[in-house]
Amino acid sequence: MLAVAVVTDAAACTGGGGQGSDGNRCDRKIAFLGALTGDAANLGTNMKNGAQLAVQQYNDAHPDCPVELVEKDSQGDERQAPGLARGLVADDRLVGVVGPAFSGETEASAPIFQEAGVPIVTPSATRPSLGAKGWSVFHRAIANDDAQGPAAASYIATVLKAQKVFVIDDQSAYGSGLADVVRSRLGRRVVDGDKVQRNITKDFTPVITKVKASGATVVFYGGYYQEAGLLVKQMRQQGSTAALVGGDGIKDPGFVDTAGVGNAEGTVMTCPCAPASAAKGSFVADFRAAWGHDPGTYSDVAFDVANIFLQGIAAGNTSRSAMLRYLGSVRHRGVANTYQFTDTGELDASLFIVWVFKVDGGQVIPDQAAPRM
Repeated sequence: MLAVAVVTDAAACTGGGGQGSDGNRCDRKIAFLGALTGDAANLGTNMKNGAQLAVQQYNDAHPDCPVELVEKDSQGDERQAPGLARGLVADDRLVGVVGPAFSGETEASAPIFQEAGVPIVTPSATRPSLGAKGWSVFHRAIANDDAQGPAAASYIATVLKAQKVFVIDDQSAYGSGLADVVRSRLGRRVVDGDKVQRNITKDFTPVITKVKASGATVVFYGGYYQEAGLLVKQMRQQGSTAALVGGDGIKDPGFVDTAGVGNAEGTVMTCPCAPASAAKGSFVADFRAAWGHDPGTYSDVAFDVANIFLQGIAAGNTSRSAMLRYLGSVRHRGVANTYQFTDTGELDASLFIVWVFKVDGGQVIPDQAAPRM
């Protein structure tokens, strides 16, 4: 167990002030909000499992004062997120949210959490503008796309040495935001681009025709793994040999499953995260024991975020307002990183991590820490 385990049950059950009037300090809840079904379910499930492991370990250490994890499945759909958020904030025992997982659903639901004063810490939403909305409840446990986008651009320019790049985005809050940063940083290297529709575009032939006509040797895709897998599969079927580069939204085995091992080979993925296999302590072994497989993208970050909330509860911050104050001062050493938030809820820039991963032999493996541009 992390340091949270040594805090006594008594600390968790006194002080802090609950939101409700029943006076019970041992019935607090935190929630996970993200995709658990649908085309991006793998990414959400990775995070939910990390958060659930943290709660299970905490409750094993605090059997007389457990915390409940509430799971809400957004299907990665920003249209569903507000209704789920309203349901969560109606429970006055809720003191924090691990999530929302994606940028669009964060943008859609954060005003509801803000009105209710419920602190949120996303382990994965990277759209830079989220930190500029003035939401006091918003916190981000990773670097945003103002760090990831330049890293992807730098890899394309200095490692792949591409002179002609084609940029595609899926028009989601995440995909378009990341693609915009990459376009800006690559400048004249971007020879053309196009837009597709997440959950709708299945035939990429018109886009691939433009890619081939452009002479691009690299295609950057801003979006999620399901469409990215279809894109590169159809690129290879239609004779395009351009390398595919994407962000953390495609860093999932589901990308390889959709594309096919041969088609996915060599695909490059950036992530504002370190390899989960490098997480500290017993996390990897504990995760494998709990779920029967290795942790995935952001499993370790979500574990850390849940533990930040749990540590806060154990220290007596059992109201929403107390938890919010706690997040403003915390410096938490987790298994994936150390976390300290700025006054806009961003992770302190000195703690940013960005890595490059690559598909090799059908596996998504670490390639290198991202170069700077």
